Amino acid sequence: MQTWRVIDTGIRRAAENFALNRALLEARKNGASPSTLRFLQFKPSALLGYHQSAEQELKLDYCAEHGIDIQRRITGGGALYMDETQFGWELYLHKSDLGSADMTAIARRICEAAARGISSFGVDARFRPRNDIEVGGRKISGTGGAFDGDALLYQGTLLVEFDVEKMLRCLRIPAEKLSDKAIQDARDRVVNLKDLLGYAPPLDEVKGRVQQAFAAEFGVKFEPGGLNETEQKLFREALAQIDTPEWIHLVRKPQSDLPILEAGQKFAGGLLRAAVAYDRVGSRIKQTWFTGDIFVNPRRTVADLEAALKDLALDKLDETVRGFFAGRQVDMLTLTPDDFIAVVKQAVDSGR
Repeated sequence: MQTWRVIDTGIRRAAENFALNRALLEARKNGASPSTLRFLQFKPSALLGYHQSAEQELKLDYCAEHGIDIQRRITGGGALYMDETQFGWELYLHKSDLGSADMTAIARRICEAAARGISSFGVDARFRPRNDIEVGGRKISGTGGAFDGDALLYQGTLLVEFDVEKMLRCLRIPAEKLSDKAIQDARDRVVNLKDLLGYAPPLDEVKGRVQQAFAAEFGVKFEPGGLNETEQKLFREALAQIDTPEWIHLVRKPQSDLPILEAGQKFAGGLLRAAVAYDRVGSRIKQTWFTGDIFVNPRRTVADLEAALKDLALDKLDETVRGFFAGRQVDMLTLTPDDFIAVVKQAVDSGR
């Protein structure tokens, strides 16, 4: 039976966590470290995707007032919030550990194993493609991964006591999404272990169950370890680059290039509003938020549609929305896919 290493790096600043990402992945790629499971936590942090601008994505005054660190990830994606009420797990593996380079298959295998670890608490956690883990249709874990040569970093988070309102308030989003109803709707789409169990289980127990699930899935045993000399050197080098204002503000774009444009219209199916973060330079919908007095079931459909419209060329709007609804069974009373298209176009047109 193979032995893999497990490391718990505790609660750290975002810069340190990302520098450790770089160091461990590079070391695994170069054969300087073993296959590793890492547990980690963040001090309160607003995390930008690699290509994002803090001025466009975050409420900088709010972050400063509440001691929220700002940092840029080494991977793409959208801005998000992390703090001590979530914990992360990361696998640093070699292709030979996986038997496949198909990321879709890898994501399913790793997420289903993590879901079994969560389910050991007596809840029904399930993998939801592409890369979420849900309980009763509510998200409890988000995951993602990438190869660097023959080395894979696959990472996930687990919500233990997380309150989504904290995340919403540090991101640059429409005021409508901060209403009591919108915050409750956002809370209804996610779930914490504390919500499910009625208490927050000790983190050591949660980590132990996730570790056991990965050990069983890959047929390995874990032994605790620390960073070796090569990893420590790589960590120091990465931190020297990442923990700087130059890295955090690597991309700087004015808010005026990414306005949030809003519109609303009364349709037969109810009042529907859209707020659109619109990239005027690239003619792209960067993000969309829908609110209003409408009925949609399953409830997560609107959130899924918002995700489908992220970073979308405006000329792809019609086919994307219609294609989204074509593959789903959704009850919207008399609301139609074309109503969503119309209100997004109205919002964009309001800024022209």
